[in-house]
Amino acid sequence: MMNVYDFDKTIYDGDSTIDFYLYCLLRHPELSVYIFGQMWGVFLHKIGRIDTKELKERFFAFMIGVRDLDRLVESFWDSQESKIKGWYLKQRQDDDVVISASPGFLLAPICRRLGIASPIATELDMASGKILGANCKGKEKVRRFFERYPGAVIRRFYSDSLTDTPLAALAEEAFLVQGDRVIPWM
Repeated sequence: MMNVYDFDKTIYDGDSTIDFYLYCLLRHPELSVYIFGQMWGVFLHKIGRIDTKELKERFFAFMIGVRDLDRLVESFWDSQESKIKGWYLKQRQDDDVVISASPGFLLAPICRRLGIASPIATELDMASGKILGANCKGKEKVRRFFERYPGAVIRRFYSDSLTDTPLAALAEEAFLVQGDRVIPWM
């Protein structure tokens, strides 16, 4: 039995993907050349012309222009590790599992720093920003969880989003996280 956590806005105070992107832009302003394509992707997604996976691929196209991505991610976590919420740090256990729609390359270093397993997350081709497989969200989280941990039992599940109801339904106990408040799942 294990505890399973969503990441962004659950144990991390914010959206790590957006925070990382802004961190990259501040250090590499030349990445702003990707903004038009990203905004166009947001527009196309809003009007239903592209799905979330394609939107994320358009967003992560900026990675093409990033040199030494691993060093940049470590530097990002040096500055953002303090945004891991205190309530989580007080109850953290070595067998905790993080499952997130955020990219695995971004979450793996912070999971390592927290002393927990590599995350189950959306996987990207680092050279192109293309998503490998499906976006790790909703029912896909359930599929990936059981792919990695066949037959596992979720003791407690924590998330800020009702899109995670499929995982919450599998847990013995589930909790919604609203800021620093942790309340029973609805």
